[in-house]
Amino acid sequence: MSNLFARIKNTVMADLHEVLDQKEKKNPIALLNQYLRECEAETEKVRKLLERQHQLKEQFTHEHHQASEMAEKRKYQADIAMNAGETELQLFAAQEQTQYEERAARLQEALNNASKQELELERKYEEMKHKLKDMHIRRLELMGRENVTRAHYRMDQVLDNNAYSDKAQSGFADMETYLDNLEHKVNSSYYRNTIDGRIAQLEKEFKSKETHSIQ
Repeated sequence: MSNLFARIKNTVMADLHEVLDQKEKKNPIALLNQYLRECEAETEKVRKLLERQHQLKEQFTHEHHQASEMAEKRKYQADIAMNAGETELQLFAAQEQTQYEERAARLQEALNNASKQELELERKYEEMKHKLKDMHIRRLELMGRENVTRAHYRMDQVLDNNAYSDKAQSGFADMETYLDNLEHKVNSSYYRNTIDGRIAQLEKEFKSKETHSIQ
């Protein structure tokens, strides 16, 4: 049963990857945007690691400074104990001096390694930032090409596509016919109103004359 589920899962994932691959081929800018987001996330991780490395180097420096100071202090105390004839105290101070000197030497080596590692991280971090900037510029270039391609495609549809042009011409013809009919209706209405008004005025004048003549 588990093998069956595994085969089903693998089949679904294979189909999903195929769909994603086809989508990426159709939209390379979307793929580049995704890649940029991943690179930005990795660059941010490196930046935090670089900060951490700098903090570690500072801690090594502090510990080395303390160990060196204690080694010098114990050396001075051993000399005083020796001059005072305090053999046991001198031996204790000398042992402490040796331990601090060994610690200081180990810390110095660790500090040197940390400094080299920090320098290497800084170099790679700068390379990543430059690479990221180049990809941002590349995305702008692709977006520009895509925009020009889309614009040419739209213009070619209008200029070169006969069906599109015929449809547009048909639309213009329909509009002209509509305007002609509207203009005819307006003129006819105006003409009828003018005739009606003129005849009504003549009728009124005629009736007025008849009234005066009867009187």
